[in-house]
Amino acid sequence: MSQTFEFYNERANEAAADAKKAKLANVRRRLLRAERTWRGLAARAKAVAEMRTKVLREKAAERDAEAAKA
Repeated sequence: MSQTFEFYNERANEAAADAKKAKLANVRRRLLRAERTWRGLAARAKAVAEMRTKVLREKAAERDAEAAKA
């Protein structure tokens, strides 16, 4: 199951908020690492969604061009 940018971004925001509340340094570091990971996953999900949209747009344009030829 693929996750969305919104899902990953929400997890990153939760990790960041928890890191601010953490009293122990090692817990704070772990949560900040988790935030960075979630942000990276969010960026990747966003890039994939944008690429998918671009490909679908290009395929639609190709179909329209083929239909216009016929």
